[in-house]
Amino acid sequence: MPRMLDVSDDVRAEIGDEEADRLLAGESAPGSYDCTSCRTPGDCEQERTSTVLFIGDETAVLAFAHAGCLPSQVVKVTEEQLQGAVKSIHADNARPAPERTAPEQAAPEKVASEQAVLGVTSGLILIAGELHPALVVEPTAPIARPGTSGAGDDFLPLLIEQGFMPVIELSTTPAVLHGWSVLLAMGQLHAVLQPGTNGGRPVAWWQAHQPLQVTEGWRTAANKHQQVLMFAAPVGTIGRQPREDLLRDALDKAAANGQLVAAALPLAGT
Repeated sequence: MPRMLDVSDDVRAEIGDEEADRLLAGESAPGSYDCTSCRTPGDCEQERTSTVLFIGDETAVLAFAHAGCLPSQVVKVTEEQLQGAVKSIHADNARPAPERTAPEQAAPEKVASEQAVLGVTSGLILIAGELHPALVVEPTAPIARPGTSGAGDDFLPLLIEQGFMPVIELSTTPAVLHGWSVLLAMGQLHAVLQPGTNGGRPVAWWQAHQPLQVTEGWRTAANKHQQVLMFAAPVGTIGRQPREDLLRDALDKAAANGQLVAAALPLAGT
């Protein structure tokens, strides 16, 4: 049976036509693998499989993922991140131990198009009796509209213009915002992607300098739903909540006060 591998043009450009053809012919690809996204077993002879190339400062590592978890793509990471990835990607048929860390808050990151800093928190949110993986985004200062010098905060209006919708209560899941997506790779959160200009490739709206560790439960829920709920609120609305119940309380309060927008973002490649 032919191997059901996807090798994107970007990956082919990095590894060369010869190596790409060897992969597609089954000469250099493993039959079975541990998916670099959901970390469950896969078999490229029986299911569609994506080649994912992680590129560091000096080295590169080729990994494999279920096509439903990630598309074939190139992911740029730091050299330090690659050291940890090599062990799990090339382990001899050993599945990585699941992470046991509590939901964490990412270090604030700079937004490329704005002189602002964002804090991103991951957590599981209960909606209509079911747990959903969520990201909560809150800037550390007001965000002005590009090209203006006013003191106002245009964070929510800017997101609404992109398709995010105001939330008045967390009773139903928000609508899917097509074109946006969440990149989960190596079991970690790497970026929130937005549509590129003129229909081009997606670009990072937020990208972690250090990938955000997520819990096993969060990752399982993300792969189950194939999407992540993203909530956004103005500076000073949510705060750094140490527990998911307190995070939910802050979200409910923000929604009741008209200070919350949300959307469901597909996992990258879905």
